[in-house]
Amino acid sequence: MAERRMFAKTIIDSDAFLDMPMSARLLYYDLGMRADDDGFINSPKKIMRMIGASNDDVNILIARKFVIPFDSGVVVIKHWRINNYLRNDRYTETKYLEEKSTLEVDKNGSYTAKNNTGIPHGIPTVSTGKDRLGKDSIGKYINTISCNENSEVEVLDQKEMWFESFWKIYPKHQDKKKAKQKFLKLCKDEKKYQEIMQGLRNVLPVWAKKDTKYIPMPTTWLNGERWNDEVDLHMEELPF
Repeated sequence: MAERRMFAKTIIDSDAFLDMPMSARLLYYDLGMRADDDGFINSPKKIMRMIGASNDDVNILIARKFVIPFDSGVVVIKHWRINNYLRNDRYTETKYLEEKSTLEVDKNGSYTAKNNTGIPHGIPTVSTGKDRLGKDSIGKYINTISCNENSEVEVLDQKEMWFESFWKIYPKHQDKKKAKQKFLKLCKDEKKYQEIMQGLRNVLPVWAKKDTKYIPMPTTWLNGERWNDEVDLHMEELPF
């Protein structure tokens, strides 16, 4: 399976995309980075929990037709073939052939359902601890975008998206530039990113009980590699 993923500017610079909340846009990027070579993702709920995305975020992506959900829980990036073109020697077909068989590719390169059968309006049994959008709320987000088959393509750095996920949930937003520099230096791979994010998630409930002034600056927290300390402290507090 190819490791490089791309996003077409005609998609990510469209009004339909930019009008969505940043959290929904970040979820789209994370889904795109983890999709297989046909644009399918088998664990969208896991990715949502990992980056702190809500049900609202995924429902907006579905309502705006950036992703297509299936009853199996799998989702596919609608404009995958516009975003990514893989040579045959780098392409591995998706394992989700049943879901793929319900789709066809239109003249612009977008996935569309062959018929409405089997395509739900959301991911089944999404559970991230956040409320789901109601039907009326989803309605106001529904929009469509047209895409040029010869769209200009931009490669987005995965580490940049990792930082935005970190910054979104860190409770003190100060000195973003320095924090970003330190974060990018630390995050050599996804394993380190996951360690940092897990440590941050562990300490968030503790910080929620404190005055913001007692929460360390993000750069200070990163410089001291405090995610390791916070994980240990969190484990000690568990009632065994």
